[in-house]
Amino acid sequence: MKDSIHPIHPTKPGYMTEKTQRAYIASAIAKNLLPANAYRVPDIVSLRAPDSPSRPIQFWQLYSVLGQGPIVRIVENFYERVFKDEDWFTSVFARVGGIGHHVNTQAAMWIDVMGGGPYYHGAEYRLNFHHTHNAMQLMNDKGADRWAQLMLDTLEDSADETGHDPRIRTSINTFLAHFMTKYAEDFGFENRSFFGDTNPPFRQKLNFLKMSDAAIEALTEGELSDALSARGVDVANYADKDQLVKKALMM
Repeated sequence: MKDSIHPIHPTKPGYMTEKTQRAYIASAIAKNLLPANAYRVPDIVSLRAPDSPSRPIQFWQLYSVLGQGPIVRIVENFYERVFKDEDWFTSVFARVGGIGHHVNTQAAMWIDVMGGGPYYHGAEYRLNFHHTHNAMQLMNDKGADRWAQLMLDTLEDSADETGHDPRIRTSINTFLAHFMTKYAEDFGFENRSFFGDTNPPFRQKLNFLKMSDAAIEALTEGELSDALSARGVDVANYADKDQLVKKALMM
C-alpha cells in the first residue's frame, strides 16, 4: 500500500462531526461544489484526508493531517490577538474567562468538528448557548468584522502550521466560511467570509468503461477534459468536445 503524503493522525467522530458534515455537504451539493452522490464518495465522507493533491481536504479531515498540536497553536495565536485588541471587543471574551479558557474551548470545538474525536461536550447546544448568551454583544456586523479580521491575521501568521500542503489552509477557510455563513444567517449580519480561497468543486474520477456512449457524450467539455487529464491524457492535443468524446470512447 502506498504511504501517505502526510503523517496520519488517528481520527474519530466528535459530538459535532457528523451533523456539521451533513449540513456542509447539503449546502455544497446545492452550490454544485460537491456531486449529488457526495454522501457515498469515500474521499468526501472519510475522516482521513485523501492523499491525491488533486483531491480537496474536507474540513472534517483536517485532524488526520494536522493532529492536535497545530490546531491548538492556531487557536492560541488567535486568542492572543483577541486579548490584545480594543476593549469593546476584548472585554466580551474576558467576562467569560481568561485566554486559557477560550483556547481550551475553541480548540476542543475545532478538534471535534475536524475529526479528532468527542472533545466538545454539549455540541450544538453549547455552541448556540455561547453565542446567544456570552457573545451576543459581538454577533453583529461590527463584531463579526473584527473577529474575521483577527482570524485572517492569525491564518496569515500560521504558515508554519499549514504550509506543508496548500489544501490545508483552503480547507480551514472552508470550515470558517461555513460557520460564518451560518452565524450571519442566524444573527442577521453581513457575511464576513473573506478568509481566502475555499475548496474548489470536487471532480469525480469517471470510469469511462462503465459509462454508455450516450452518458459520455452528455458530459460537458470541462468534465471530459478533467476526467481525461486525471488519466494522464494531454488534453491540449484535442481541439474541441467532439475530439475529447472520441478519446474517452477509446479508453
